[in-house]
Amino acid sequence: MRKTSLILALLVATSSLAQRDFSGVEVKSTHVAGTVHVIVGAGGNIGVSVGEDGIVMIDDQYAPLAPKIEVALRLITPKPVRFILNTHHHGDHTGGNEVFGKSAPIVAHENVRKRLAAGTTARGGTTPPAPAGALPVLTFNDSLTIHLNGEDVRAVHMPHGHTDGDSVIWFTKSNVVHMGDTFFNGTFPFVDRENGGSVRGLTTNIDKVIATIPDDAKVIPGHGPLSDKNGLRAFVAMLRATSAAVEGAIAAGKTLEQIKSDKVLAAWDSWGQGFIKSDFWIETIHNELTGK
Repeated sequence: MRKTSLILALLVATSSLAQRDFSGVEVKSTHVAGTVHVIVGAGGNIGVSVGEDGIVMIDDQYAPLAPKIEVALRLITPKPVRFILNTHHHGDHTGGNEVFGKSAPIVAHENVRKRLAAGTTARGGTTPPAPAGALPVLTFNDSLTIHLNGEDVRAVHMPHGHTDGDSVIWFTKSNVVHMGDTFFNGTFPFVDRENGGSVRGLTTNIDKVIATIPDDAKVIPGHGPLSDKNGLRAFVAMLRATSAAVEGAIAAGKTLEQIKSDKVLAAWDSWGQGFIKSDFWIETIHNELTGK
């Protein structure tokens, strides 16, 4: 029951969201580098590029937090939000779309609009179609660049990783990259296989980013504290090692329940302290490897 409630919270099933109390959530910002700040609260980390031209905001957490997010933005700059970029469709990253979309265009990969417009299901939880005002009005296929504040803000699609609509956002002048949920810093990730996600694809996508960004780049994860290239290396090493451990157990003829009871991921217990626990991560890897 606990596992189910955590996944439903991640996907923002409307019944769960309605019951959640956001009054105690503290929303605060930290300068990362150059034009870029990060805002943390509840849900995915928000990236913000600020300057004379206004604000480019990456993700917007949950709708009830919009007033607190607006206060955090005003403490950084009085300039208006000019663009909103969604890294993927999950509600803890797009829940504020309808609020912020009233004054700025929402931009995302085309699969984000499709998922939001159609509604989604995952792990028995259902998220209904988003209202029209929450949908991206500008979509792209492979990449898109916003030129604002003397900064090239470049969104690049990373296929079949966390979902099928993931984008990684490069702030090229500031030397910062916002990973969205392509990167969970220090914890096992949620891979939404029912909506195009893949552990193998996630691993490939992280490799691509590591090969592309400078060694001194700052990295904003979708969840967890600010990181860097070494943090990405540790994350992808974990993905490979845990996948190999589960694959080895499958090759030895063990069932999913046996793999869990044998605690084949005991060496990575520290990664299971987030909302994705070790048994759930084992199940994710197992089901992908066995085609379930």
